[in-house]
Amino acid sequence: NIMNEGAILAARNNRKTIMQEDLYNAIEKVLLGPERKGRVITESEKEITAYHEAGHALVATSLKDADPVHKVSIISRGRAGGYTLKLPTEEMHLRRRTQFIAEIAVALGGYAAEKIMFGEMSTGASSDLSQATKIAHALVTQYGMSEKLGPQTFGDSHELIFLGREMSSGKNYSEAVAAKIDEEVKLFIDRAFALANKVITSRKKVLEAIAKTLIEKETLEQEEFNKLIGAFKLKPLGI
Repeated sequence: NIMNEGAILAARNNRKTIMQEDLYNAIEKVLLGPERKGRVITESEKEITAYHEAGHALVATSLKDADPVHKVSIISRGRAGGYTLKLPTEEMHLRRRTQFIAEIAVALGGYAAEKIMFGEMSTGASSDLSQATKIAHALVTQYGMSEKLGPQTFGDSHELIFLGREMSSGKNYSEAVAAKIDEEVKLFIDRAFALANKVITSRKKVLEAIAKTLIEKETLEQEEFNKLIGAFKLKPLGI
């Protein structure tokens, strides 16, 4: 799909060669949907979206276990009011628990930024909360990364391998264990949220600089974002 979209973008620009930029734009379209530049939003919504995406980007660039920020935008794509695109520097086949916690913290960065800057949260964080919960649940039930429940998995899943999709899942544990799973999922989310809060609170000036630049320019590419962040000489934080 990405290569097809890249080829279409190249053809629209009267080129016979697919450029790297075509593939970056194709990735965004496949992941998030087409740009909706014509969508009308209020100044208030624009400000909230800018701080929300700035929260994601700031947490991502502050944590050494998070993937680097490739692009931040408050231009709508698909259902997303804005987006922060992170791309790993190398292909990874194994992931550590600290990397998952960092990913959850980044997902909650927009929620934390809204709460700190506006004193309340908007519906824009709904997909982030869903993503954070799914990752935390997988840590406990699939990857055996819960210290309390230990190295075991919970739940039976049945897949059609040739489709690569999980078609159904069954519960193979008691209600008492289910309660413990919920507790452990909450612990992971609480830990990541506290981390996101710490970053946003301690680096509020950086958050404001990112948000104000987004309100003005709407999009920050990687080079421009790194230049903006570089002026603050941030030190990466561990989990």
